[in-house]
Amino acid sequence: MAEQFSLRLPKATKDRLQELADATGRTKAFLAQDAIERYLELESWQIKSIQDGLKYVNEGKVVSYDNVKKEWGLE
Repeated sequence: MAEQFSLRLPKATKDRLQELADATGRTKAFLAQDAIERYLELESWQIKSIQDGLKYVNEGKVVSYDNVKKEWGLE
Protein backbone atom coordinates (compact mmCIF):
# COMPACT_ATOMS: atom_id res chain seq x y z
CA MET A 1 0.00 0.00 0.00
CA ALA A 2 1.44 3.33 -1.02
CA GLU A 3 1.48 6.40 1.17
CA GLN A 4 1.65 10.01 0.12
CA PHE A 5 4.95 11.84 0.62
CA SER A 6 5.84 15.38 -0.33
CA LEU A 7 9.10 17.24 -0.68
CA ARG A 8 10.41 20.53 -1.94
CA LEU A 9 12.56 20.54 -5.05
CA PRO A 10 14.45 23.35 -6.70
CA LYS A 11 12.54 24.57 -9.74
CA ALA A 12 15.29 23.42 -12.07
CA THR A 13 15.09 19.89 -10.66
CA LYS A 14 11.30 19.85 -10.93
CA ASP A 15 11.55 21.06 -14.53
CA ARG A 16 14.07 18.33 -15.37
CA LEU A 17 11.81 15.75 -13.77
CA GLN A 18 8.88 16.98 -15.87
CA GLU A 19 10.99 16.86 -19.05
CA LEU A 20 11.99 13.27 -18.29
CA ALA A 21 8.39 12.34 -17.53
CA ASP A 22 7.26 13.83 -20.83
CA ALA A 23 10.04 12.08 -22.76
CA THR A 24 9.40 8.66 -21.20
CA GLY A 25 5.64 8.71 -20.90
CA ARG A 26 5.95 8.14 -17.16
CA THR A 27 4.59 10.26 -14.37
CA LYS A 28 6.79 12.45 -12.19
CA ALA A 29 5.66 10.38 -9.22
CA PHE A 30 6.77 7.14 -10.90
CA LEU A 31 10.18 8.57 -11.76
CA ALA A 32 10.69 10.02 -8.29
CA GLN A 33 9.71 6.74 -6.62
CA ASP A 34 12.04 4.79 -8.93
CA ALA A 35 14.91 7.18 -8.20
CA ILE A 36 14.38 6.95 -4.44
CA GLU A 37 14.23 3.15 -4.53
CA ARG A 38 17.45 2.96 -6.56
CA TYR A 39 19.17 5.38 -4.18
CA LEU A 40 18.08 3.37 -1.14
CA GLU A 41 19.33 0.12 -2.69
CA LEU A 42 22.73 1.63 -3.45
CA GLU A 43 23.14 3.35 -0.09
CA SER A 44 21.91 0.30 1.85
CA TRP A 45 24.41 -1.95 0.06
CA GLN A 46 27.28 0.44 0.77
CA ILE A 47 26.39 0.91 4.43
CA LYS A 48 26.00 -2.86 4.96
CA SER A 49 29.37 -3.50 3.30
CA ILE A 50 31.06 -0.93 5.53
CA GLN A 51 29.39 -2.37 8.64
CA ASP A 52 30.43 -5.90 7.64
CA GLY A 53 34.00 -4.74 7.07
CA LEU A 54 34.13 -3.03 10.46
CA LYS A 55 32.75 -6.17 12.08
CA TYR A 56 35.54 -8.24 10.52
CA VAL A 57 38.15 -5.76 11.68
CA ASN A 58 36.74 -5.74 15.21
CA GLU A 59 36.82 -9.55 15.23
CA GLY A 60 40.45 -9.51 14.10
CA LYS A 61 39.64 -11.05 10.72
CA VAL A 62 42.16 -9.03 8.74
CA VAL A 63 45.01 -9.78 6.37
CA SER A 64 48.24 -7.83 6.48
CA TYR A 65 49.41 -5.85 3.49
CA ASP A 66 52.54 -8.01 3.33
CA ASN A 67 50.44 -11.18 3.09
CA VAL A 68 48.33 -9.65 0.32
CA LYS A 69 51.47 -8.71 -1.65
CA LYS A 70 52.85 -12.23 -1.17
CA GLU A 71 49.57 -13.89 -2.22
CA TRP A 72 49.39 -11.78 -5.39
CA GLY A 73 53.08 -12.09 -6.19
CA LEU A 74 53.71 -8.38 -5.76
CA GLU A 75 56.87 -8.63 -3.71
